[in-house]
Amino acid sequence: MPRKVLVTYGTKNGSTAEIADFIASVLRDEGLEAETRPPSEVTDVASYDAVVIGGALYMGRWHRDARRFARQHRQALRERPVWLFSSGPLDPSASEREIPPVPGARRAQRRIDARDHVTFGGRLQAGAKGRMAKAILDEDRGGDFRDLPRVAEWAAGVATGIRAPEEG
Repeated sequence: MPRKVLVTYGTKNGSTAEIADFIASVLRDEGLEAETRPPSEVTDVASYDAVVIGGALYMGRWHRDARRFARQHRQALRERPVWLFSSGPLDPSASEREIPPVPGARRAQRRIDARDHVTFGGRLQAGAKGRMAKAILDEDRGGDFRDLPRVAEWAAGVATGIRAPEEG
């Protein structure tokens, strides 16, 4: 029977939601039943065998919705395997080296005993919301720095971790 996985995320301009959708797609390709939902649509995680939580990075902070989700569901999340990801650097650094979790993601990782955290590059394009986003775009520092092959590799590793009890 396929294991059921929730991929949830906090996003401001949609890039992190797109990464979450991509992760869910890889998990489905790996034979798991995966769905992507924003935290505001999730009232209970009891029906899921595993959870992936993603959060956009803004000014060194993990997205509020991701932090809040991890805090509100802390007890239930500790009872199942959980993986975390961040999305945000607007340069190739996330593909070149491991970037440690920002404090909010690190706290969530510790509190819910998440198995792993990874940081992926982000995307910021014309029309993005927020004063800071507009300032970055005005300085011509926007762009798409998401490394989808790296995301796919990480998601395949998550799938292996989820299936591990079945395979053992």
